[in-house]
Amino acid sequence: MTTARYYHAGCPVCIEAEQTLLGLLDPSINVEIVHLGEQAQRVSEAEQAGVKSVPALVVEGQVLHLNFGAAIADLK
Repeated sequence: MTTARYYHAGCPVCIEAEQTLLGLLDPSINVEIVHLGEQAQRVSEAEQAGVKSVPALVVEGQVLHLNFGAAIADLK
């Protein structure tokens, strides 16, 4: 089973991207939603994964930056 992490900050851009993206992905993909606005301790994890801005989807080490809600530095 493929696993993925969707990092976001809770802004309208991030929420809209989440709703759209989850509707497009194969249901067999296990997606963990990480709200960095509520889980600030995970910002460094997102950075280590290569996330530069949110919203972003990380799948098997590949980062897909979706639109632009906030720079990762703004979430620190």
